[in-house]
Amino acid sequence: MAMDRTNMKSNMNQDQDNEKNVKGELTYDQKVIQKIIGNALADIDGLLTVDGGFFSNLTDKLVNNDDVTNGINVDVGKKQVAVDMDIVAEYGADISKLYDKIKNKIYDKVKSMTNLEVVEVNVNVVDVKTKAEHEKDSVSLQDRISGNNSDNDDNKKKKDNAQAKKNSERVQ
Repeated sequence: MAMDRTNMKSNMNQDQDNEKNVKGELTYDQKVIQKIIGNALADIDGLLTVDGGFFSNLTDKLVNNDDVTNGINVDVGKKQVAVDMDIVAEYGADISKLYDKIKNKIYDKVKSMTNLEVVEVNVNVVDVKTKAEHEKDSVSLQDRISGNNSDNDDNKKKKDNAQAKKNSERVQ
């Protein structure tokens, strides 16, 4: 019996050694890194949007687009990542502190998820807006046509409340 256990341990060690000698390579598509970054930036105060430039902005105005990779350009190597992006900052925010938050968030999230080192983050501030201006500008043509903007929602709520009040008066 002792001999069988020794052989079993030896076979287990060989199996573990074989797993360690498996060859291959782990790579990441640019879109994956862009998505990690886009999701990481979603909750940063003072950052209104990552802007993909004029044509991307025009597309967003025509169609409601929730693609978090818009406006994020990355160069992905075997061990390192470089990031370029255009942003719209909130009016009144300390943009240098906002930049530091963006860099740290990108570095931390990319490192923890991929073990790649972020070596460069270039941020170009293309505009500053108040939250109200940003929300107004973010309503797409698709939203306007389908009635999904906040003005229509407010008007609908007012009509529904008025109708409910009218119905309750009728019931009494």
